[in-house]
Amino acid sequence: MNKQEFLCEIRKGLKGLPEKDVEERISFYGEMIDDRMEEGKTEEQAVAETGTPDEIVSGIIADIPLSKIVKEKIRPKRSLKVWEITLFIFFSPILFSLLIAAIAVVFSLFTVLFSLAISLYAVDLAVAAASLYGLFSFVVISARGNPSVGAAFLGIAIFCIGAAILLFYGSNYVLKKFFVLLKNTALLFKRSVIGKEKMK
Repeated sequence: MNKQEFLCEIRKGLKGLPEKDVEERISFYGEMIDDRMEEGKTEEQAVAETGTPDEIVSGIIADIPLSKIVKEKIRPKRSLKVWEITLFIFFSPILFSLLIAAIAVVFSLFTVLFSLAISLYAVDLAVAAASLYGLFSFVVISARGNPSVGAAFLGIAIFCIGAAILLFYGSNYVLKKFFVLLKNTALLFKRSVIGKEKMK
């Protein structure tokens, strides 16, 4: 892919964003490719080292505040006619209610997922506490002259230590995936607001 095709793909991906932002990004990546070519790289090498258009577009959209995208999108391109204003006023209670319901459903879904991740940490903490109790019981019971029961508590403690370690890594994995999902959902929402289909 040459420089012109590369910048054209980025411009296509950013369609719907404020024109000033698009031009700034196009200029930035154009200069980056020029700098690499001045270092002795071919145009194709310079473009390849810059990244793929889809990765760059996703990064740019993720960095632009949602409020800026929405402000650009809802800015009227022309004056509204009386019948359009009337229709908007008439249907706004229904549309507003549906919007609130959709936001509530999405918020509830993410709250449940986040609660699940936090619950795993709570279970992990409880299992870790059980392992400490098992070690304490092993020491106390063995000191009182009952080594067989003490050994049972030691086995429970070792099992709980292993389970706590596995749960800790599992909880970290789930929480990391939750934040990836949150980021991807925000990116998808931004893409839908700017009216751009994902680049093939």
